[in-house]
Amino acid sequence: MDLSIVIVTWNVRDLLENCLASIYRETRGISFEVFVIDNGSKDGTAQMVSSKFPTVKLIRNTENKGFSYSNNLGIRKSKGRFILLLNPDTLIFRDTFLDTLIFMEHHPECGIAGIHLLNRDYTHQDSVRRFPKFLDQALILLKLHLVFSQSRAMQRYVEKDFDYLVDEYGEDKGEKNFEEVNQVMGAYFMVRREVFQKIGLLDERFFVWMEEVDFCKRAYDAGFKIYYTRDAKAMHYYGAAFKQISSLRKQMIFAHSIRRYFIKHHGIAQYALIAFLSWISVALAAVIQITRAKERRNVTKSYIRKEKEYI
Repeated sequence: MDLSIVIVTWNVRDLLENCLASIYRETRGISFEVFVIDNGSKDGTAQMVSSKFPTVKLIRNTENKGFSYSNNLGIRKSKGRFILLLNPDTLIFRDTFLDTLIFMEHHPECGIAGIHLLNRDYTHQDSVRRFPKFLDQALILLKLHLVFSQSRAMQRYVEKDFDYLVDEYGEDKGEKNFEEVNQVMGAYFMVRREVFQKIGLLDERFFVWMEEVDFCKRAYDAGFKIYYTRDAKAMHYYGAAFKQISSLRKQMIFAHSIRRYFIKHHGIAQYALIAFLSWISVALAAVIQITRAKERRNVTKSYIRKEKEYI
């Protein structure tokens, strides 16, 4: 088996259907299997997969178990030489998988590969970052990363000057087709099986966010290379499932994940500072959510009052 594709999904039935259709429509020249792990969706996801894609290996969780836990369910059952963690809000193009596999075969030192991701309008989507450090994450937690977007810390973290090896129209430029990076976006995250065998699976203490960053850091520390390649392309709708979660809940999850990352990779002193800032970030998110809720209620009351006056 060449490739095992693992997709974790939650209440994005239509996007998942399009993703699976693109996989079976555009893939050729390789042997592959597809696992869909449904995290307790309420929108008929499991029924759609069972009826329209009977060859997909469906795993149903009764509730949302998180990204790491659910991906690991598929990884444990997989048989491919390579495992692809794929988001359900992606679309695959002709030979996307084949081109990625060929690249990794030509680069045996590569443990993890990401590819050129496109927005729905076919424009380029950034997908590479450096490993987190204290200052850039402090700015993000305090909602200052936009104010200080041109700071050295943020420019470093988001790889502002990274060469994606494509021009402004998304076309290939130059001879070089890959770059070594710290981390690639988890939307399309291809892993050589030997990496899992050496460093283990995803850390299930990360519910979502930072789990792939942690995995990349562990792979990097174990001597594997992490590459971005322009040789393959996919479309990514970006954050579809997260739109279902409130801002406060998202901030709480992110705060937990960044604390977990720092205690693992940066020691107790930086962890303590990040933990303090993370709780400030949650408090800020709570204030913002309460303020916005009041504003919506005031708008609604004003609308009702005007309607009554009109009647």
